[in-house]
Amino acid sequence: MASIFRPSTFNKLKPLLQAKATAFGTFRPKSLMGLLPPTLLPMAGASRMAHAKALQQPIRNQTHVSTTLAAHLLSKEPDSNVVFSPLSIHAALSLLAEGTKGQTHNQLLDFLKTSTRYDLSSLYSQHVSSILADGSPNGGPRLSFASGVWVDKTLSIKSPFKQVVDNVYKATCEHVDFLNKAGEVRKEVNTWVEKHTNNLIKELLPNGAVTNLTRLIFANAIYFKGAWREKFDRSKTKKSVFHLLNGNKVQVPFMTSKENQFVREYDNFKVLGLPYSRGKDKRQFTMYFYLPNAEDGLKSLVEKMGSTSNFLDNHIPYQEVKVGRFLIPKFKMGFGFEASNILQELGLVLPFNSKDGLTEIADSSLGEKLDVSSIYHEALVEVNEEGTEAAAVTAMVVIGSARRVQIPKKVDFVADHPFMFVIREDVTGAVLFMGQVTNPSATSD
Repeated sequence: MASIFRPSTFNKLKPLLQAKATAFGTFRPKSLMGLLPPTLLPMAGASRMAHAKALQQPIRNQTHVSTTLAAHLLSKEPDSNVVFSPLSIHAALSLLAEGTKGQTHNQLLDFLKTSTRYDLSSLYSQHVSSILADGSPNGGPRLSFASGVWVDKTLSIKSPFKQVVDNVYKATCEHVDFLNKAGEVRKEVNTWVEKHTNNLIKELLPNGAVTNLTRLIFANAIYFKGAWREKFDRSKTKKSVFHLLNGNKVQVPFMTSKENQFVREYDNFKVLGLPYSRGKDKRQFTMYFYLPNAEDGLKSLVEKMGSTSNFLDNHIPYQEVKVGRFLIPKFKMGFGFEASNILQELGLVLPFNSKDGLTEIADSSLGEKLDVSSIYHEALVEVNEEGTEAAAVTAMVVIGSARRVQIPKKVDFVADHPFMFVIREDVTGAVLFMGQVTNPSATSD
């Protein structure tokens, strides 16, 4: 069956469309999707569907990288509270891929599960312009993504790389003197990080991270603050027991609600989705809680996530159900790590030391070969009755040297033992933050 959208058909509908547009304000062509009869929707939505389909596979590839990183990182920190932004790390590696060729380039593309650097540029053009755009003017989450590049004055940035930095990542680019003022540049980068994380992350680069051998620093920062669609009543928050992995117990404040919730049960675990208020924002951000049934089941759940294809996409609660006992702990935590060892353990080794080097970034007046020396990542998240605030930043230092299931009508969701979490944009499936909570009482100041 085919639907054809003829001008004569539109002329008949025009008075109705204009009348409804007046009620909603300025008339925009995209409003047709909500106003046209179902038989006309396929043609009206063709370009939007094609655009969404074009993004679907790149974001699915990105999510694959995210879950691989998460499974490896969480398995190395089984007893720790962890939060990180796989998107931030992915963005840093994608920009790095733009500056490589040969075997190094191929290894980066393989690690990022993509075929060409064009696919990465296209993906981040959409991320920066739409997926990570601020939603607060429309009543959605406050959101920002910023990138910065600090380049030693002995380097001349190549034009193709500079175009990607400027036009795709919208990054600021500063020429600095690492040879004589490495300490000052470190402070400058940390000040930039603090500004772009709303003062949540203050000193990403520690003493010694930037030296007179440093030639480049790539950094990006993501900030998110969203209010729950249904906020929790503070007066109902009460302390209760949270079971630690070592068998001990701690008393922590738990939020609760009698409202229906997006919950789905699976074998050995449950998933809760808490959507954020979206206002008129077309995107929908949600925080997902992955709760193992067993008090010591977090390790098995992390392993399942890492070994199951499309785990996140295939374990999403789409239906609100009645809940019995419903308890979610308040928590605030931060986590930082140097990512180069983890990436090398996962097979990404050539950017750190190869004969190719990072040849497509810049020409060196000193004739130096460029290699990545370290990748610093830090993130913070706070969850309370109002919503969630989270931030993350990644800085890459470059040196010169030579299916659906039946849901019960009523379920319990009591997060009184360690669990995983994800903050995700649901329309595209883009994952902003991931982590695990092993002890909500171990807060980050």
